[in-house]
Amino acid sequence: MIYPDLLQKLINYYKKLPSVGDKSAERMALATIENLTLKEVEEFTKILIDSKTKLKKCQICGQLTEKDVCDICSNSNRDKNIICVIEDYKSVFSFEKVGNYKGVYHVLGGLISPMDSIGPEDINISSLVKRVKELDHPELILALKSSVEGETTTLYIKKIFEHQKVTISRLSYGIPIGAEIDYLDVITLDKALEDRKKISE
Repeated sequence: MIYPDLLQKLINYYKKLPSVGDKSAERMALATIENLTLKEVEEFTKILIDSKTKLKKCQICGQLTEKDVCDICSNSNRDKNIICVIEDYKSVFSFEKVGNYKGVYHVLGGLISPMDSIGPEDINISSLVKRVKELDHPELILALKSSVEGETTTLYIKKIFEHQKVTISRLSYGIPIGAEIDYLDVITLDKALEDRKKISE
């Protein structure tokens, strides 16, 4: 074995993180040992445990929060009649970095994918229907990636609300096919939101 057993275990845990390979995991493990004090490691450990045990999904939108209702949903200055529908909570952070969106969000927690046996009942659509019923002529902005799963989910949501007073729009097609929302730069995302296209009748 090249590394001491404890160091190897530390490396192995860093390798569990997305996009972290052998070299990056080794650098992170060694930096943890060499650059962080024992107090900092203890604080880091506490933050990891707190993040895992205290962060939960907002009861209204599904966004990550430490409270029952997130700061966006509880903000009286946000337009509750405009709901941006997204695949996962990472996209919320992307839109909030843009800084121009004043509506609220709805996190689906996935996309409809028959190939993967994921149906409408497996994602957060029923609560979206409930939210919309309580609003007066709302707009749903579908900010889903341009993939088979994204298109399937878009068509399903459009079908649900086709006979209701709901305006449905989607981000403009300046976004590359298959692009993940949370990887887009701020300018592209802001323009796609501004130039959104109405797709409901």
